[in-house]
Amino acid sequence: MLAAMPEPEGEMERPSLVSDLDWDADRARAFADRTVDLWEELLRRLPELPVAGRWNAGQVRAAMAREVPDEPLPDDELFDYLRAMTFEYSMYPGHPRFMAYISGTGTVPGAPADLLAAGLNMNVGGWRLAPSATEIELALMRWFCREFGLDPQSAGGYLVSGGAMAVFVALKVARDVKANWDVRGSGIRSGPALRFYASQEVHVVSQRAADMLGMGREGVRTIPVDGDYRMRMDALAEAIEQDRGSGIRPIGVIATAGTVATGAIDPLPEIADLCAARDLWFHVDAAYGGPAVLAEDLRPMFAGIERADSISFDPHKWLYTPHSGGCVLLRDWSNLVLSFAALASYVHEDKETSGHGIDLGMMGPQFSRGFQALKVWVSLLAHGRTAFARRISHDAELARYLAARVEAHPDFELMAPVTLSICCFRYAPSDLPDDPGREEYLNVLNERLMTEIQLDGRAFCSNAVLHEAFVLRACIVNFRTEADDVEATLEVAAELGGRLDKELRPETLRG
Repeated sequence: MLAAMPEPEGEMERPSLVSDLDWDADRARAFADRTVDLWEELLRRLPELPVAGRWNAGQVRAAMAREVPDEPLPDDELFDYLRAMTFEYSMYPGHPRFMAYISGTGTVPGAPADLLAAGLNMNVGGWRLAPSATEIELALMRWFCREFGLDPQSAGGYLVSGGAMAVFVALKVARDVKANWDVRGSGIRSGPALRFYASQEVHVVSQRAADMLGMGREGVRTIPVDGDYRMRMDALAEAIEQDRGSGIRPIGVIATAGTVATGAIDPLPEIADLCAARDLWFHVDAAYGGPAVLAEDLRPMFAGIERADSISFDPHKWLYTPHSGGCVLLRDWSNLVLSFAALASYVHEDKETSGHGIDLGMMGPQFSRGFQALKVWVSLLAHGRTAFARRISHDAELARYLAARVEAHPDFELMAPVTLSICCFRYAPSDLPDDPGREEYLNVLNERLMTEIQLDGRAFCSNAVLHEAFVLRACIVNFRTEADDVEATLEVAAELGGRLDKELRPETLRG
């Protein structure tokens, strides 16, 4: 029984209840049921919906931006608004013919898991604020470590918002470990310039990470690639020696396992050997390609990744889980503490007395962290490892099938080898003469064609620029995509390409 509290002195009245925001369970269930009804309808209708609409920013703004009312909207009016958002002004990365940017479909069990995580609203920065969430995330990280060939006894990881933050965390750890002074204490200016190395195909987030780390964008030196868009080892070794001779301190190499343009994989064993010989940090940016280690037919292409000091990858890409969730793995997990631990008097805890576990807020840049692991964990538990492995392998098979269809079609050209699940091609009419203006025209034609495909809505691809050629790019990380969707995408590209060619081809290129 609680001891009685003494009454305060003076005339202060006891505050009355304010329960406007505190819906009871029945009210919450009714609201959630209507939301789930919308989700169910979306899943049923998705194959027949356009991937995207032709609306412009002004039209969407006019429909979606509105004043926050002083009083609650009636439920019917609010759900009319949500229905319009869902079916009139959204695009659908989960559509079977979405093959553009590397954005996963969103697993079905991941969505309600995210609802439960939001309902619990635990802060996964501190163990005592999120006991189950912390232990689930730690278990998930141990599983990922094993799949990538790291020792889960000494390795570990951390979930972040996406690939950009995962790379930032990895490179910060690399900077702090490989700088030969207390860079956390005295700053970046207390020693020589530091430098990472990456291929010309590296994602821009590496330069952004170097910028945020105080090294400047030039803190990542880009290395030429070979004909298969893989980092050239001779050029890498030469660049490192040049920088050392100039007083710059090389600290690490960023290898890419699945480039964003073509899906190329840098020569991981050779890079690992070079880093070991020169005492450099070996990071693998596997934001897109990483989950392919689950597929037996694709895993051999990732040989050497198990030697990395750090690996970054995005479950919301090729593990298909709902946005957002990136992951960084460290060979030596204790380096996360070395790089991010910070003391704050207001979070004191006697761990010996409480028996509580690790506070993940000390392992990265965020003190407050959402329960991002649950949607990934539940997706893996609900489907099992084999289903993910089989589907990832199938996505790659579909990309190879698309490449074969491209090569068989007289009006398309395959523009890069298919390594994982990306196929790069362009529309090139067979009657187009081999004229000096041909390449320039094909760039104009395919740039316009990509836009028209996206606006058309029957399919959705993106682009890459390969050796100055603007090409169409289909990336399949979608568990709803099948062969008929691949065929339909090519048919749409041929139809719209033929129409645009009649409109755009200059007289000098007409036969």
